Amino acid sequence: MPLHTKIGIGLILGMGVGVTLNIWTGGGVGVEGFVSSVTEPLGRVWLNALIMVVIPLITCTLAVGVAALGDLRRVGRIGILTLLCFIFLTTISSILGLVAVNVVRPGVGLDSELVERLLETYQDQTEGAMGFAETSFGVEFFVGMIPRNPVQAAANGEMLGVIVFAMLLGIGLTTLSKEKATPFLEVLDSLGHVTIAIVRLVMQLAPYAVFFLIFSVTARFGFDILFNLLKYVLTVIGSLTLFFVLGYSVILTFVARRSPTEFLRQTRVVVITAFSTSSSTATLPTTMQVAQEKLGISSPIAGFVLPLGATLNMNGSALFEGITVLFIAQVFGADLSLSAQAVVLVLTVVTAIGAAGIPGGSIPLLMMVLGVVGVPVEGIAIVLGVDRILDMCRTTLNVVGDLVTATVVDRFEHSMVQSTTLSSNQSS
Repeated sequence: MPLHTKIGIGLILGMGVGVTLNIWTGGGVGVEGFVSSVTEPLGRVWLNALIMVVIPLITCTLAVGVAALGDLRRVGRIGILTLLCFIFLTTISSILGLVAVNVVRPGVGLDSELVERLLETYQDQTEGAMGFAETSFGVEFFVGMIPRNPVQAAANGEMLGVIVFAMLLGIGLTTLSKEKATPFLEVLDSLGHVTIAIVRLVMQLAPYAVFFLIFSVTARFGFDILFNLLKYVLTVIGSLTLFFVLGYSVILTFVARRSPTEFLRQTRVVVITAFSTSSSTATLPTTMQVAQEKLGISSPIAGFVLPLGATLNMNGSALFEGITVLFIAQVFGADLSLSAQAVVLVLTVVTAIGAAGIPGGSIPLLMMVLGVVGVPVEGIAIVLGVDRILDMCRTTLNVVGDLVTATVVDRFEHSMVQSTTLSSNQSS
């Protein structure tokens, strides 16, 4: 039985048993005692196992991803244009997600007494689950982004410092010769694969963890919270669909000068593969083949942009993370200010770069963002059970975004080559 099916079963059973117990007992002292001493600790052990790999995962994937750009002076305009496209698409998708969740407000509407109980139950986590609960765009915020001691920053859960250090590590590697950089890059790449393997192992226990976590929530708080979960799912899928249909169509039509309908027809096998595997990495061979054979993208550009995009270009993941952080904050009654939401925007864009291209690869990073803005990490229990279908949808957006970027870069590179050739002929 596929893992996502097991997780779905765990979700349904956990919700059913939890709601039934809540109705039967009225959420009494006995239920609270059982949840706090048995099911919730079991779920939190699983969460801790995921949090454990966050720092090595971010350090390795970000450093290797940045180093993969190579010498920017050598890759020239192709590397810069590719990176700008990735950042632009990821930022716009994240902004769309934040706007959507602020408009729909799927986490709002819970009974005030229920919100108070949520806050009371998870009070310790609202203090700042991984440190750095205080977030504002002041001078000290920017000073704190550069850690004096990256090891101490990692130990204290100062994730912004870790992210900046990892990016600077990657930039530093691009300045070295291949002989000097390769040994350390191989170590980082290997450690990155090890952390991803740990994530895979931990995710095998996800069906049981989802049961314990969602049971703990529903046994305490009953059916009311499930209605908000449905609104959350529709908000994420609706936003992903809007960006897929409208955002990519505008870029293809006016920037890449391609027909969106024809583009979708030619890439439908990539869409199906990405949706079914939930892995941009697993889809990469198909993406490379379609880009060159169906879309006519040159081999050098496809070979540069698409592997890089499988690591750096996570439009759907950024949109999903932004909506999820604000949704969980709304559920817990945590009113994030504009400055805090700006921090969420920056973090979703940056951490999307470090998201592993595997099913559930963005979950550890999402938990980190929750902790940074002072939202209870345990709130992830509310959304874990439905993450598989959302993962399938956001992976599709990620992979198609790689192809859209490749068409844009290919078009501009051909235009540049033609312009240079024309100028040379006229000079002759």
